[in-house]
Amino acid sequence: MYDTFGGPEVLELREVPEPHAAAGEVRVRVAAVGLNPMDWVLSSMPEMAQQFGISLPSGFATDFAGTVDEVGEGVTDFAIGDGVYGAATGRSAADFVIVNPAGVDMFRHTPQGISDEVASTLTVAGTTAAAALAAVGVKNGDTVLIGGAAGGVGVFAMQLAKLAGARVIGTSSAGTFDFLRQFGADPVTYGDGLADRVRAIAPDGITAAADLFSTEAAEAALALGVPAERISTIAAPNPPEGVQATGGVNAPPEALQRISDAIVAGDLTVPIAATFPIEKIREAVELQARRVVHGKIVVTL
Repeated sequence: MYDTFGGPEVLELREVPEPHAAAGEVRVRVAAVGLNPMDWVLSSMPEMAQQFGISLPSGFATDFAGTVDEVGEGVTDFAIGDGVYGAATGRSAADFVIVNPAGVDMFRHTPQGISDEVASTLTVAGTTAAAALAAVGVKNGDTVLIGGAAGGVGVFAMQLAKLAGARVIGTSSAGTFDFLRQFGADPVTYGDGLADRVRAIAPDGITAAADLFSTEAAEAALALGVPAERISTIAAPNPPEGVQATGGVNAPPEALQRISDAIVAGDLTVPIAATFPIEKIREAVELQARRVVHGKIVVTL
């Protein structure tokens, strides 16, 4: 929890009264929390927190996975002992999370074969990646430029684009090239001259782009002649005119099912860069905020 907005130093573990499931609700004993950049953005920027209905004092983090251990009257789709995962903005880093299954779109049973650690990474990053690709209609035969490909959203976007039959070119630092190649992407360094470097490795051109970090990849795609309607951004404050600004709430309804099916089938993997116990959540958030990890960071309870 935190009482003031700020960096990781404002986070602290705190004993609070144990919550219980009311009618229409379930209680989840949380086993794992997948961190996202939006978590530390909300805890450090009051103006962003207000947009998500967060007020002080507040809990922390969004994605979670665990086991249902209380079921309120009227709930029929979930039972005690069910493995589940989902999103609870500003509440997931806790022993228990109360969820109203009828009131949220992103609360699902965890498929057999998917661990709590992996399940806790799926909701925000998976739906955001799916939305970024869906906004530009990525399809078989496309050549897609993905900006920020090594991040938590990027690892999903690269693989989903490959599963759709597209060639993927991903921006990253040179030290991350081998990581991107593991997912079938052709790496290219970000920074000045990006359009020229993309042109060199894709002389026939690119047909779509998804910028998952800022607008550099989007601007490079425009310079390479990609129509604005086939370029998407996420959380970019000032995307170029005509570019598709999107986010997880815009993901296709079947996105999480498609992702979990691909994981079970072995067609999609979730690289977990680091795992921290809840007692070290500050260290986990510090690492997340540096944006140097390749994949996802998970906090366990």
